Amino acid sequence: MNWEDLLSLKRFGDNNKRIRKEQDETRLGFEVDYDRIIFSSEFRSLQDKTQVIPLSETDFVHTRLTHSLEVSVVGRSLGRLVGKKLLEKHPHLQNVHGYQANDFGAIVAAAALAHDIGNPPFGHSGEKAIGEFFKTGKGLQYKALLSPKEYQDLCDFEGNANGFKILTESRDGRPGGLRLSYATLGAFTKYPKESLPNKPTKHIADKKYGFFQSEKDAYIDIAQELGLINRSETHLSFARHPLAFLVEAADDICYTIIDFEDGINLGLIQEEFALEYLSKIIRDNIRPENYYALTTKKDRIGYLRALAIGTLINEAVDIFMKNEDAILNGTFDCALLDKSKYEAQIKDVIKISIENIYQSTEVVDKEIAGYGVINTLLKTYTTAVNNTYNVTASNYDTLILKGLPKTINTQSDSLYERLSSVCFYVSLLSDSKAILDYKKIKGISF
Repeated sequence: MNWEDLLSLKRFGDNNKRIRKEQDETRLGFEVDYDRIIFSSEFRSLQDKTQVIPLSETDFVHTRLTHSLEVSVVGRSLGRLVGKKLLEKHPHLQNVHGYQANDFGAIVAAAALAHDIGNPPFGHSGEKAIGEFFKTGKGLQYKALLSPKEYQDLCDFEGNANGFKILTESRDGRPGGLRLSYATLGAFTKYPKESLPNKPTKHIADKKYGFFQSEKDAYIDIAQELGLINRSETHLSFARHPLAFLVEAADDICYTIIDFEDGINLGLIQEEFALEYLSKIIRDNIRPENYYALTTKKDRIGYLRALAIGTLINEAVDIFMKNEDAILNGTFDCALLDKSKYEAQIKDVIKISIENIYQSTEVVDKEIAGYGVINTLLKTYTTAVNNTYNVTASNYDTLILKGLPKTINTQSDSLYERLSSVCFYVSLLSDSKAILDYKKIKGISF
């Protein structure tokens, strides 16, 4: 792969040739992508979607929105630092093509901003709840009526693929979704493959999948424009866009360190663990006198968090540059931080977060409730939509459809499209709206 193709500013949904700048000179190039994402309704709904603690009543725990903003900030730093080094290594990118370090930062920041935009309510348990509805619940009845890949899209519902759908699907008369640059869409897609076969290799790009069957042609178009390497002759699978490694690193850094910080602020993890675990990462940068001079736990943890994030940013940049050739050849097969000299320390932090935060009673109890909410919504909506298509709708089904947006495709001849449309609607709900709809269906709220 080569950077000239990978940095394509062509916008999805446009038929124009690749251009370097938007006509509006006040918002140059890739920065427009960030603006379009942040003003989208799908991004706005992240303010009421779970990051770690579902429906927390405290004022300092992260939601998907604040997490996404923080990942984008870290991503911008990663992109700019890598961009600066790449332009020094490949000066023609700047001298001939006019790229700046800020262009790399803008691409990674926009892709990182959108990295969770497709996640359904109630965090990753929401993904599992949708999948299990089709795998073992009432949705199992549709298996024989779908192709294997269509069924796998549903029973292994993937927030990353759903995010790609949000960013690219034409709707409301708008071709190309948010009309983002091909470079940003490439950097957004961490798993550039279809749902089957499931995890065919141990390569990081095969860990999950990145697009539904309904968007496979869109992704093929993007992959060809960017010059991504085709990794398989039997199914759709491409090499990652190199900047996707930086988007992943930004997310890894933030959820590792900031979720840990949330756990301490909530009292789920003792403050002493922060100094014990994080000091191993920031040992070359920490100044004990500065730490002990801070008078509140929140400030002390914030000091450690800032140093840890800065250290891991520099580490990720160094790993990327040392492995640039392998990344461009599609042979670099793991996350950047998997090569970090701090890998053991990172795993220690994640381990204590799993034990004390992700498996805490508060989280588990609300995930259980989330399963019930999503299962009820899917059962009710898929039944109403398919009964209507088959002209067997009851009055209840008709009433249910009146409460749904016109965007749900009730009349498509494709069962896959009808089911996908319901899943898409449910995935866009905030936690609170999903609970409100559930209460309405159950007759316990008016």
